[in-house]
Order: sequence, then C-alpha cells, then structure tokens
Amino acid sequence: MADTNLELLKKPLYVFDLPSELLVTLRLKDLSLLQPVVEVLAGSPEETKADHAPSANGETKPQLACQLCSAPSFHSVQEQRIHVKSDWHKYNLKQKVNGRKAVSEVEFEKLMNELDESISGSCSESSESEVESEGTPESKLDALLKRQTRLSHGDGGVEDFTLNKRKRGSGKPPLIWFSTPLLHPNTSLGFYKALFTNTENEEHDAVEVIRKKQLRPVPSKSHPRDGSNGVPLPSTMTSPSIFMCMIGGGHFAGMIVSLAPKIGKQATGAEQRQALVIAHKTFHRYTTRRKQGGAQSASDSAKGAAHSAGSSLRRYNEVALEQEIRALLAEWSNLIGNAQLIFVRATGSSNRRILFGSYEGQVLRQNDPRNRTFPFSTRRATQAELMRAFVELTRVKVSQVDEAALAAAAAAAQSEADAKKAAENMPVAVSKPKIPKEEEEASLHTSQIQALIRRSKAPALLSYFSANSLSPNHPFHPPSAQANHHAPTPLHLASSSNSYVVVLALLTKADADPTIQNAEGKPAFDLAGDRATRDSFRVARSELGEAKWDWNAAHVPSPLSKAESEQRDQREKAEAEKTKNERRKAEEERLRRENPVEVESKKGVKVLGAVTKTAEEKREEEARGMTPEMRTRVERERRARAAEERMKRMNGGK
Repeated sequence: MADTNLELLKKPLYVFDLPSELLVTLRLKDLSLLQPVVEVLAGSPEETKADHAPSANGETKPQLACQLCSAPSFHSVQEQRIHVKSDWHKYNLKQKVNGRKAVSEVEFEKLMNELDESISGSCSESSESEVESEGTPESKLDALLKRQTRLSHGDGGVEDFTLNKRKRGSGKPPLIWFSTPLLHPNTSLGFYKALFTNTENEEHDAVEVIRKKQLRPVPSKSHPRDGSNGVPLPSTMTSPSIFMCMIGGGHFAGMIVSLAPKIGKQATGAEQRQALVIAHKTFHRYTTRRKQGGAQSASDSAKGAAHSAGSSLRRYNEVALEQEIRALLAEWSNLIGNAQLIFVRATGSSNRRILFGSYEGQVLRQNDPRNRTFPFSTRRATQAELMRAFVELTRVKVSQVDEAALAAAAAAAQSEADAKKAAENMPVAVSKPKIPKEEEEASLHTSQIQALIRRSKAPALLSYFSANSLSPNHPFHPPSAQANHHAPTPLHLASSSNSYVVVLALLTKADADPTIQNAEGKPAFDLAGDRATRDSFRVARSELGEAKWDWNAAHVPSPLSKAESEQRDQREKAEAEKTKNERRKAEEERLRRENPVEVESKKGVKVLGAVTKTAEEKREEEARGMTPEMRTRVERERRARAAEERMKRMNGGK
C-alpha cells in the first residue's frame, strides 16, 4: 500500500482527469466521528441538546433529543442531524424567533398540505423575482413563512420576511472528502463543492457524479474537421469550460478555461497536462486614490462630489472601465453562455453593478444558477491570479489526519467545556478576610496623622494625639507598606517632608523620640532635606537640653537657639541683598562705559549713559503686541502723515 500511495500522490491529482484505479475504489468519507455528538446551531445553543437518562445499572448516558420540537429520542447522531436539517425544525426555529409556539410534526404536515392546495394551478408558476441568488427556486418552507406573514401583517410585509439563508462563512465546509483503500486510512481526498452544479450537489451518490465529470485530455494539436490545414477556433470546442473573473480596485481580469486538460511535452520529452485557456483579458484603470481605497463614486455619494483633478480623472476611468468590461462580456457572450460554471469575485457594490447591473445586452445575471464565488482568499485581479485560482479549484486536496487522535481531542475539549460551564453556573461565595478591630483602628489613625503632617497642621496634629490618647511615636500601619518602611513614625514623615514646623512641635511639645530608627537604620534627622528642618532639630536640642535625649545617637549636631537662628537668617538675608545691589551697580557702570550717550529724560534733564534707539527700533517697540492687521494700518497712517509733512514743506509751510 505504501508504494501505491507514493505512486498516486507523486503528481498532483486533477479533478476532471483522475486515475482509473482511484475512481473504482473512491468512496465518500464519513466525517461523523470527527464532529461533536451534539450539533450546536448558530444563534440557539440550547435548542438541540442531549438529555441525560439513567440506565438500568445506574449510570448516566446521553439521550439524543430535540427540546425545541419535543421530538422523541433519536437512535443515532445521524438521525438527529437529519432532523436538524428538516423543514419542521427550521420552521420551529422561526416560530421561536418571532415569539410564537412551536408546532408538532402532525400540525406541520397539515400546514404543508394546506400550502400545496393554495399554490396549485396558475399560482404555482414561479416568477423571475422568486429565484434566489443561488438559482434554486423558492422552497415550500419559504412559501409557508411568507403566507403566515401575509396573514399576520398584510401583503406589505411579504418582501421583508424571508427565511435566513446561509451566508458565506457560516460554517458550511467548502470541501467534500473521500477515501480510498489504495491510500493510507488517515489520508483523505478533498474536492471543492463549487465545482459541482446545483443538481449534482443534490445527488446522493457523490462518487458517481465525480466519475461522470471525467474528461479526456485534449491533444496539443487539434485535427481540423473540415479537411483544411487550419486549427478550429476556441468557440468550436465541445469540452466543458468555466468562466472566471475578478474585479476590484480598478483591476479586472477575465478568463475562460476548458476543463479538459491539454497534453503537452516537457523539455525532457515526457507528457505533461496543462490548462487550456480559451480566452483571457485584463484591464486596469486608475479609479481609487492611493492608500485611501474605495471607488470615487462611492466617495462622492458619501461625502459629496470633489472638484480636484484626480477625482475627475477617477470618475472618467470608472466610466471607461465599465464600458470596456461590458464590451468584453458582450464579445464573450457565446463562450460565457456555454460555460458550465461562472466564478466571480467582485468587491463592493459599484463593482457588482458593473457586472450584474441592468443594461442593454446584459450578459451576467444575478440569478444565474451557475454563479459561484471563490471558496478561498484571492489577491489582486491579474491573469496569474486567475490561473492560480483555477489550479486551486481543480486540484484534489490531500489531507493526512489521525482521526482517532482528533476524535479523542474533540471529546476532551467537549468534556473540558462542559466542566467549565458547570463551574461557571455554580455559585461561588467570595469571602473577604475579616480585619481585626485593632488593625482597622491603627490604619485609620495612620491615614489621619499622615494627612495632617503633609499639610503641616502642627496644632491639629497635637490635638489629634491628645484626643485619641496616642503616643507621638505612634508606628504607622501596616509596617509592610513601602512608605511606612521609609518613614515608620510621625517624626520620620515630618522630617522627610521638610515640614520644620511639625518637627519642632513634635520634639518640643509632644516629646517625640528622635533616636528611633527606621528599617534602614536611619533616625529622623537623616531624612531632613533642607537646612530649616535640620535647624529645627538643633533648636529642639537647645530648648530641651542635653539630658533629654541621646542627641549624638540621633545624629543631631550642636545645639542652636532660636535667637541665633533668626540672627543668622537676617545676616544672610542682608548679605544677599548687598550682593544683589553690588551686582546691579556693576552692571549699570558697565552700561555707562559701553554707551556714553546723553539723552534727555522725561523731566528735561540730560542723563549720561542713556541708550538712544533708532527709528526702526522705536517702531518695533510701538508695534509690539499688535496683530499683523493693526501693524499694517499703523504703518499706512505713518506713511500718510509723512507724505503730508513733505507736501507742507514743499509748499513753503502753508
């Protein structure tokens, strides 16, 4: 089997030209083991779930049922999935969304029979407007829902109420998987469902559909049918083809490719199957602003028409691109009409309007059952990207997955999710640790004392100590806090805050101990940040005396009386004032030496050393603080006065 596996997978497998031995042994893959036991529907996670019923031996086993439809228990998961996809279940989903009561199976059959009678005769003909975008006619379920809406709300609400259709990305797998005994049991072969028509997708025997789609390769040189030496045109080819096009951002690419491969030869002489391109064309126009995105017409509709040169050019290019694309579609109308499938990628409403909009000679129709979208991500619309998309579509996907391990992982994930959900639903009592009363009071005192110290409220602090019978060395709580680690007592905090008034009050009036050290081994004096705070310690040493505390252990220098401190402050202030006056006099003397010009002061006395200003400097000083308009007006008036003075002088002062 290993040799066969390598031989089959040695070259990429083409969907429409599979080996005969692979077609004979191909069978549909059963993916039921890879999915959870209970299928969760989008939008209603609790509508279909497994109940639990006790067995004879007391164990709890999952019982498959549908609570929404009140259906009896299902014997297998497959039966439950069939029920979920039935019109009865979908109808009850709509009933629940609209706030109505679900119906039983007998009642649903009765409603469907009444619907068959009401739509018989001429009413059974479906119009073009009733055809869905995928090309399938309106189902009986849609007709039943529309009829109920018509009876409830009148005819006006029929168009607004339709069954929600499954959109792209809703969870429907784009691939259908097959297996073969020629390959390893964990190897699966995938085919894109988009390659099959609507009729082929509805058939139950998918293997037979693939066998019917096999095509014979086309030789590299076709033999003329009329006996001439010419080569038949692509339009005369009878092999099925597909039409692919992409449009977006001003780029358009279209291609018609035959599904029958073309046999060519490599440089070594070996045969090679290649894609047979019947026709291809690409266009590009400047229609979107760089790094902005969106068509110019969409921007005009949202923000109003712009009047720049670029916007005018983009509008012209949009019209030109639309004309070119529609002319190309008209030229290819016969080839597109004979195409088996149509793959379109059109981003935005304006691009879809170019392809599917109503115009004379329209080629592509929105309700064409051949319309498809690419079931994978695509890049910029180019010929190379279209060829890559064709290869991706028609190449068989090979997947090697350990199904047993995947099923075990899915079961483990499901059990973990159930356990997590049960834990979330279980009420959890959050109990906060009870703080002792003593610690609570200590924390309250700490916050109050620290607030008073930071605001330098010395009298209020002393009153708080007296009213609460607290020691001036009251330790802050909790000690483990970073701030309390650095300043554990009121004296430490006052010293580190440079509050010399509070420091002096604590030492002289509250008898605070200056020898207490913090966790770093520093007394309160070492935390002082300015000279005034350090002087308050020295003044306290002078007032309290040497016998009160061990001032050397507190690192407090020699004592300093309050009078000496005030005298020193006054002396330093006088020296600073004297230094300032001397500096000012020296600066004035320097200015007199550099500018020995006499100017007349306001009192008419000539002052030596005054600096004269030029006319330009005077004008700048006068215009300082004015706005540019005011300066222009003043300059205009000044020039007008100067012109008047000149005219007077010329007229002899008259």
